[in-house]
This record gives sequence, C-alpha cells and structure tokens, in this order.
Amino acid sequence: MVSQLKRFTVQTEKDISIKDITAQVQNAVEESNIENGLAVIFVPGSTASVSTMEYEPGLLKDIPRVLQKIAPFNYNWEHHKTWHDNNGASHILANLLGPSLVVPFQKKKLLLGTWQQIVLMDFDTQAREREVIVQIIG
Repeated sequence: MVSQLKRFTVQTEKDISIKDITAQVQNAVEESNIENGLAVIFVPGSTASVSTMEYEPGLLKDIPRVLQKIAPFNYNWEHHKTWHDNNGASHILANLLGPSLVVPFQKKKLLLGTWQQIVLMDFDTQAREREVIVQIIG
C-alpha cells in the first residue's frame, strides 16, 4: 500500500460558509500516482467540517437554517464564558458533523453519486482561509 498527502486552501466567509471542494479533491487524486483507493479528506481545526451534499442554491439556504436551529449562534453557550469568542455554536456544529470524510476512487475518479459533491463547511464567526488535507491511499 502507498499513500500521498496533498494540501490546498479555501477562503470562507463568517458564520456558516459552505464551499464545494470536489474539484480540488479530484485534482489531488489525479495528481497522485495511485490508480485505485481511498481519499481521506480532513480539515484541521475545531470549527469546520467536511461532508457531502447536493451543492445547489436551495440546499445552500436550507442547510444553514437547519444548523442554526440545532445550535443557534445567539445562544449563551458555556464556551463563551471560557474563551469570550462567541463561537460556541461553531464548535458544536463542527463536532456534530466531523472533520473528515473518506471517498473511494477507481481509475483516478472519485466514486461520488450523480448529485453528490464534497463540501467544506466552516462555522466560525469570522472569515478565514482553511487548509484542507487529502491523504490518498491505495
């Protein structure tokens, strides 16, 4: 078994920012020397997640609405008392959705469904540049 590590960055907006990173992950797989295997996508940090979804305008509005109901940004979270950074909801959402995702690939092509894209979801209360790590294993 062999593996290769690739990295790229994504600029996000504050609060709930959802970015399609499918092309970057696919490029990482294509640039590797590995024909078949798994792509492990990971975002370092405690206020962002990686997932899959149908990346379309309706869901880009619906998903933040649902997430705000699960962990409202305007709630008085205990985390705020410790760090005074008002991003308790950001940590909770990232914890629920997780920092990583595994996607199989064959002949250097990600095996995603027709309407399935890989997304970076940043929940922090400030815009930032996020690093995404792709470990390609095969």
